[in-house]
Amino acid sequence: MLGFRPSVTVMNDIDLRLDRVAEAAKVIDPVFLNSPQYSDEQLNARLGRRVLVKIETLNPLRSFKGRGADYYAAGLAPGTTMVCGTSGNFGQAVAFAARKHGLRAEIFVRADISPIKLRRMKTLGARVRRVEGEAKVAAAAFAAEAPDRVFVVDGREPAISEGAGTIGLELARESEIDTVVLPVGDGALIAGVALWIKAHAPHVRIVGVGAESAPAMAKSWRAGESITVDRANSFAAGISIRTPEPESVRRLRSLVDDFVLVGDADLRAAMRLGAETLGVVPEPAGAAGLAALTVHEILGEFAATVVTGANADLSVLGLTG
Repeated sequence: MLGFRPSVTVMNDIDLRLDRVAEAAKVIDPVFLNSPQYSDEQLNARLGRRVLVKIETLNPLRSFKGRGADYYAAGLAPGTTMVCGTSGNFGQAVAFAARKHGLRAEIFVRADISPIKLRRMKTLGARVRRVEGEAKVAAAAFAAEAPDRVFVVDGREPAISEGAGTIGLELARESEIDTVVLPVGDGALIAGVALWIKAHAPHVRIVGVGAESAPAMAKSWRAGESITVDRANSFAAGISIRTPEPESVRRLRSLVDDFVLVGDADLRAAMRLGAETLGVVPEPAGAAGLAALTVHEILGEFAATVVTGANADLSVLGLTG
């Protein structure tokens, strides 16, 4: 673990708002809301502990990202073009939200993006541009060329975290949980969830999970400032970022109690665990919470985690020829 911080509290000057999380729960497309959450006896037996698992894969995007993107897009003016750089799932969410609200979407991705995610973004109506180098840099430059283009940054925009925070609102209905373990890439999910949980159940510990091959957010959380770290690989693309947004680091410093890292082998094993016990095949990043509960001694009698995405290339599980 990277450093337990037991004194974490919700800061009065944090830029996320509880009333907007509550509003998001009324605004977001119902297809993303009230996803299943339950304690599975097979999973409990395999992990040797009680776990509440929330499945965020049973929607048109197969990930939680639709919550934040939909809430954000609802506040944009007609004729806006949403522009983003993404590893895939956020791009799908932007494409879905833009189409729903009558907007346009221009998505920049790395050349080595998952074929599954690339295909799904195009199917949702976005124009997808594959680039060498950092997709966010290319997206920012493109957005700056015209006034009707908005550069949307996952992890920076408060509305995206507030939309994701509706997951915390739903988790909080289970009063017995004492720990919440969440995958962390850009930090939008854990910030929004922690905001709601800490306000309504301050005793609950919030634990972030990152990839050993891409520890930028974990190191930034520990240092209290954004630190750039080169990615060793893109296996867990959804939680592999090079440079966290400063706004996200500040939120996580205020709201997250602990941070752990998991390896690629841990993620592969957790993907199989999800398939065998839950009947869900998570993508690598989506299985990070399960991986952390498997390999780390995380405190708590009743932990909650979220399977955040299932846009997996099945070859990583040996499920294709």
